[in-house]
Amino acid sequence: MIGPLARTIRVTVLMIAVAIAIAASPVPGFCFPWSIDMYRGPEVQPYAEAPRVTPADTIPVHGGEPPMSLEQATIKMHNPLEPTPENLAKGKDQFTTYCAPCHGESGQGNGPVAHLLAKPPKNLISGTSKDLPDGYIYGAIRDGVLSMPSYAEEMPADQRWQVVMYLRSMQSAAAKPKVAGN
Repeated sequence: MIGPLARTIRVTVLMIAVAIAIAASPVPGFCFPWSIDMYRGPEVQPYAEAPRVTPADTIPVHGGEPPMSLEQATIKMHNPLEPTPENLAKGKDQFTTYCAPCHGESGQGNGPVAHLLAKPPKNLISGTSKDLPDGYIYGAIRDGVLSMPSYAEEMPADQRWQVVMYLRSMQSAAAKPKVAGN
């Protein structure tokens, strides 16, 4: 029979042995060094090397149109569409949607939001716009001019030309002399 003192000594020695075994065992992080490679590995710099650039003229940009300034558009751009009733009707729809809020239904710069703008919209019927080339008006719609925003994202090229065509029809109708009745 073992006495109570001997039993206490055995339990104490056993606990000390277990404590030494635990202290001597490796820390879990160090027993598997590959588990922390994300911390010690080389850092990735995604833009350390410039991304590949698409070669010129391989993907159309700006809706398939070459980029050009307003002056270049004035000189180079010409309306490719015929003034058919269908094109004029579509041009009127686009004008009503995008241009009339500022320039008014009649194009005279008196649209419903004109009073909210810092600079009044141009009179497209009797102002200097009637003397400008089609390319200038097209470029102004595409890229914006002065306080007018760009509508390049809202209107594809054909719709912009239809608006120019409709505007020209409004200008020519306003230029015709009015015949007075009796």
